[in-house]
Amino acid sequence: MKTESANLSAAEIRERIWLSIAEKRLRPGLRLKEEELAEVFDVSRARVRQVLAMLASDGLVTILPNRGAFVSEPTAQEAQDVFHVRKLVEDRVIERLIGKLTPEDFARLEAHVAAENVAHQKGDTSEAIQLAGAFHILLAELCDSAFLLGIMRDLNSRSSLITAIYRVKHLHNCAPHDHEGLIEALRAGDCAKAQIAMRKHLENVEAELDLSKETGAIRDLRQAFG
Repeated sequence: MKTESANLSAAEIRERIWLSIAEKRLRPGLRLKEEELAEVFDVSRARVRQVLAMLASDGLVTILPNRGAFVSEPTAQEAQDVFHVRKLVEDRVIERLIGKLTPEDFARLEAHVAAENVAHQKGDTSEAIQLAGAFHILLAELCDSAFLLGIMRDLNSRSSLITAIYRVKHLHNCAPHDHEGLIEALRAGDCAKAQIAMRKHLENVEAELDLSKETGAIRDLRQAFG
């Protein structure tokens, strides 16, 4: 039975698949069959191929010739590499932002964190996950650097996959209060303090990961999206 309207865009389907990975409903290594996804979302296989290409570009899906598309399986070493590089990039983002943010920029950041707090209070895990990552994308966007923004989008996608796989289930990374503290450090114009706040924040996220554990996610696509 088809569960979605044919009006769903590629971006909307991509978001649904990403959330299913982030919420641990799709396990790493799971094959994403074109025909099954087309049936689940009630769209053409051409649109599904477009979505899978988008997910592969994000690092969330691996496409193997003559085998198909699979949810990516980052190793523990790759996870450590991603967080190492992310710390360096976030340091540069902070450097670019110090002393350059306008009152309007701070208003955008504060409104975003307010939305995060609402999602946490409501227990809306999907919304909280999306907003947590989007906060870091917003910081990169405010740098007005297409290069940094592109790198952060990629690192954020990979970090989301890693935390989905390795995060201890009862913990939730990227809490809004960390973001609030970071905004205050940026407002104070103290680059070193802001960079320390960002690094502690990322270390908190990394500390919630158990890089030795196995994941027990759903294997059936219809069940995952149902």
